[in-house]
Amino acid sequence: MSDYSSPEPVFDEPEPNSRGTSAFRILLEVVQTLALAVVLYFLIDFVVARVRVENISMLPTLQPGEFVLVNKMAYKIGDFHRGDIVVFHYSPQEDYIKRVIGVPGDIIEVDSEQVRVNGQVLNEPYISAAPSYEGVWEVPVDSLFVLGDNRNQSSDSHRWGVISEQSVVGEALVVYWPLSEAKLLSQPLTVQANN
Repeated sequence: MSDYSSPEPVFDEPEPNSRGTSAFRILLEVVQTLALAVVLYFLIDFVVARVRVENISMLPTLQPGEFVLVNKMAYKIGDFHRGDIVVFHYSPQEDYIKRVIGVPGDIIEVDSEQVRVNGQVLNEPYISAAPSYEGVWEVPVDSLFVLGDNRNQSSDSHRWGVISEQSVVGEALVVYWPLSEAKLLSQPLTVQANN
C-alpha cells in the first residue's frame, strides 16, 4: 500500500485591513446609489412636472387639492390639440391649468350659452355650466385660446385673451393624488372642430 496523503486545504488568511476595505466598499455603493437616485430624479423632473390644483376653475374635471402629472415634453415633440388640458405660466409667480379650445388660426365665438370653433358648436359634456358671457376671438400665430371647464367661475382667455404657446409648461396627463380620484385626463373627441 502506498502512502497517499491528501493535500491540505489552503485558506487565505484575512488581511488585517479587510474590515476597512469592506466598509469602504459599502460606503462606495451607498454613494453610487444616492448619485444614481439624484440623476434619476433630475431626469424625471426634466420630463414630468407635478402640479397641485389650487382653485375651482376646472371643476368638475379637476378638484382643488388634486395632484396632476404634467408631460413637459408633449409640445417639444408634438402639437397642441383642442381639448388638451395644459399648465402654463400666467405670471412669473403663478401657473394656471386650463383646456385648449382654440389653436392658431381658429375663430372662437361664445354666444347663446354655446362655444363655437370655426362655426362648429362644441359638445362639451365636461363643463360645469354653459357660459353666460359672449364674445368673439381670433387666435393668432403661436397662441392658444384656453377656457376653464367651470366656465362662469374661471379667469381665462374670455377675460384676458390668448396665451403664448411658449408659456405652456406641458400637458396634464393624469390625476395621481388622492388615489381615490386617480384618472387619466385624455382629450375628448367632442372638441375637435374643423379648421
